[in-house]
Amino acid sequence: MVAFAHSFETTLDILRSGRAAVTAAVADVLVRANDVLGDYVRAAQAGGEPPAGHGRDVVEHLAAISGTAPPPVVHAAPAAAPAAEPKAARKWRIVFEPALGLLRTGNDPLLMLRELNSLGETELTVDRSKLPVLSEMDPQSAYLTWTVVLTTTKPRGAIDDVFEFVAGDAANVEITDLGSAEATEGDGWGLFDAPPKPAAAAVAAPSGVPVASAAAMAGGTGGHAASIRVDLDRVDRLVNMVGELVITQAMLGQQSAGFSIESHPELIQGLQELSHHTRELQESVMAIRAQPVKALFSRAPRLVRDLSAKLNKQVRLLTTGENTEVDKTVIEQLADPLTHLIRNALDHGLETPEERIAVGKPAEGTIHLSAGHRSGRIIIEITDDGRGINRQRVLAKAIEKGIVERGTAMTDEQIDALIFAPGFSTADQVSDVSGRGVGMDVVRKNIQDCGGRVVVQSTPGKGCRFVLSLPLTLAVMDGMLVAVGEERYVLPLTNIIESLRPGEHQARGLVEIGDVLTLRGQYIRLVPLHRVFGVPGAITDPTQGLVVVVESEGGDRVGLLVDELLGQQQVVIKSLDSNFRPVEGVSAATILGDGRVALILDVGALRAMGGRL
Repeated sequence: MVAFAHSFETTLDILRSGRAAVTAAVADVLVRANDVLGDYVRAAQAGGEPPAGHGRDVVEHLAAISGTAPPPVVHAAPAAAPAAEPKAARKWRIVFEPALGLLRTGNDPLLMLRELNSLGETELTVDRSKLPVLSEMDPQSAYLTWTVVLTTTKPRGAIDDVFEFVAGDAANVEITDLGSAEATEGDGWGLFDAPPKPAAAAVAAPSGVPVASAAAMAGGTGGHAASIRVDLDRVDRLVNMVGELVITQAMLGQQSAGFSIESHPELIQGLQELSHHTRELQESVMAIRAQPVKALFSRAPRLVRDLSAKLNKQVRLLTTGENTEVDKTVIEQLADPLTHLIRNALDHGLETPEERIAVGKPAEGTIHLSAGHRSGRIIIEITDDGRGINRQRVLAKAIEKGIVERGTAMTDEQIDALIFAPGFSTADQVSDVSGRGVGMDVVRKNIQDCGGRVVVQSTPGKGCRFVLSLPLTLAVMDGMLVAVGEERYVLPLTNIIESLRPGEHQARGLVEIGDVLTLRGQYIRLVPLHRVFGVPGAITDPTQGLVVVVESEGGDRVGLLVDELLGQQQVVIKSLDSNFRPVEGVSAATILGDGRVALILDVGALRAMGGRL
């Protein structure tokens, strides 16, 4: 493994210095070398070794790139040498002073200290004199200097090998022969034994893995812990408790609604402070679970590279918004959908270089991954500049498979949505990439499971865009409580644009379109919620009720007819899928302060349902 890594590093250094050009063939060799190195590491971790000759062809390619002869790669332990007299142990003093930027090169001093420990008995002392105060500390800088007294029968060369990759500018290493091991034992403590008087205790994580506190790193300067590792289950329980606290706070607020501030000033002030602190607590807890989508996007380059080579297509991948933070649970559920969508774009969306040139496009296609916040939700888009969806072929396949009845009139949007039907595929042949009809339905199911939805927008000949809309959090949201008859519904506050009571000239019905609202020269579809959910006793005349204008993630607006607005409040999101079953037009449910269950409405789904009324 060391020999292979040395050859790999030599090649990378030559490429970095510009002494060799980075071509597509060179990049392929580097990717393969990365895989082989991973095989060596995994084999070493498992206590075994790869098959004999594993990676030899890659070593030869690396040597050809660097212009050096391939180094020998040892795949099996050498034959045992004849027994010899044991060598006398000697003592060595090693002073290891890493350069300030050593950690940025990928080297870890701890690994070298462990390697020294494997050579014999070690005693270690640490010089912390260069350690700055906590506020000025750079986590990527190496401030400590180690002095190791090593008792070993190994030769000097074995010690030199430990520091092979850091000798020179990366670190200052002084090795002194102290003579026979019978010399006086020096002060210090074992490399992996606890020191007699620790500067600070480690913080025990729930998983049992110690996490060094900043005070220990700073040599007992009394700083606070920079980080601590906590089991995700504990964070989940904390999130649930915050949700229950929000419900209790709403209940207290409703019970005190009849009190005036003049009669109960301290009570009203206390409830207001409780509401403020509850919101801050909820935001802080959710921030703990937030992670950037960069971890998700980082998987895409290798997937695009391997699949484009298999499909003989030229593809350039662009990513934006990698630092957008999302709830950890959402990120975990996005891994499979994102993989399926990228594979779909490569296989079905992008053309071959010859096909692209024939229609006036550049030979290289583009796939763009982007993430951002919009309307209080996380929006992830996968866009390609390929051929788009062939709607005639999609509809024909859907009729052939019995998904759609022959003669059914469908809009372009409805035809595009057919690709999410279970078992649907337009591939002529089944391959390891596509053709089984399993994939896009899984995408929709996974997105719906975490309270989101996926929309496809296609322009024939120009490309396709998949828009994934997901909640920022899976716990608490700000909502507007509305009344429809005797029912109570919650509208996400971030979707609401305005509310109004329209005049007679503003609400009207149009042939083949239905009810619309005229607002500042624009026509907006009017969706009466009492008709969508079959609520009796509700206001049916828009001029007598209220219209709440909401905007979906795609920017489309729709007017929802309700009886009245009951007020804004924080609500705890409860999944309907896990507690009941999916309901069209509803994204989740919540428990109100009086104990009643209210449904949280899905604005995007309501817009689609309004077109069928």
